[in-house]
Amino acid sequence: MDFTPTQEQSAARGLAARIFGDLSTHERLTAVGTGSDAELWKALCEAGLVAAVQDTGLLGLVLLLEEQGRTTAQVPFAASCVYGLLAVSSHGSPEQRERLLPGIGDGTAVVAGAVSGARVRESAPRRLSGAVPVVPWLRDATHVLVADEGRALWLVRTADARCDRVELTAPWSAGRLTLDATPAERLGGPLPRSAAGTLPGPRSDGPTRGSGGESCGDAALTHSAGGAGAYDDVLASARIAFAGLQAGVCAGAVARAVAHTTAREQFGRPLAAKQGVQLRAADAHMDTEAIRVTAYEAAWRRDEGLDFAGHALTAAWWASEAGHRVVHAGQHLHGGTGADLDHPVHRHFLWGRQLESYLGCGSEVLQELGELIVRGEVDG
Repeated sequence: MDFTPTQEQSAARGLAARIFGDLSTHERLTAVGTGSDAELWKALCEAGLVAAVQDTGLLGLVLLLEEQGRTTAQVPFAASCVYGLLAVSSHGSPEQRERLLPGIGDGTAVVAGAVSGARVRESAPRRLSGAVPVVPWLRDATHVLVADEGRALWLVRTADARCDRVELTAPWSAGRLTLDATPAERLGGPLPRSAAGTLPGPRSDGPTRGSGGESCGDAALTHSAGGAGAYDDVLASARIAFAGLQAGVCAGAVARAVAHTTAREQFGRPLAAKQGVQLRAADAHMDTEAIRVTAYEAAWRRDEGLDFAGHALTAAWWASEAGHRVVHAGQHLHGGTGADLDHPVHRHFLWGRQLESYLGCGSEVLQELGELIVRGEVDG
């Protein structure tokens, strides 16, 4: 394993760090409120950072999302790259790639995702019905990637669906998606007539060996037709990407706690000189590193074409469990200041808790990972 970023990945991360640092300030985030920052999103797209993910891969995206998480920048970067750019480039038909990727890359098209837990069915040929209670960044999206009850992936234009405003713990411009015989196109194009009815039915478990480890005989059908293999890959990739985002959120929380405890004095000594503070900060740092390294490994394996389903769940577990501990520690180390809802560290707390909820509680993720191990579908 070698997680050393390539020259292109390092350059993209450096550029992202500068843009996020310059434009995603506390004052600017306060002014934006609960919506997304359109000017920041435009700057990121004009810099080519969204389009670059197609070349830098999932590991490159994780590096960029770390920088977003450090500043809790309110843009649909993770969603549009995972559910849009990577999903379409990996599983879309040639016509879909040619038509959709340029718009996603330049930011004129934004894709949200309703993949896990969606209760949607194909009520008529190329029409979907059902509802998804919460879709992050739906209010910013032009398209939403939806999984039906058979784990087939569909692209729906938000202009054709009903989208109702939903407020979450973190300002993710979320909405409720309601589909009523809404027009949709299958990711990968229409299912070939000879393959009709051959896709697997719904399953309650998570990503399987289709996430980088399906057999060659099944791969062509499931991936080209937006079937179960594509579903597993997109879901596992999303888990890794949002774990990377959580690593950045936690790193930002720890950095703020270190700065606060170093500058704040008690009885003539910095708070950081106290052993209890040092131990709490050290634990938070180690948890953050665990989130980062598991996300890096899972993303690297996906880019290398190795099985990564179990590693994606491992990264999600660390992001959920350890992320909870880190953002709480960051707030506690600020003392009474941490209880101030307007303080920057509180934003990291809200993002950390929202990501924990989005990835699933640790026990649920651990159960899914255990079932994967029992079935013998975890390598390395």
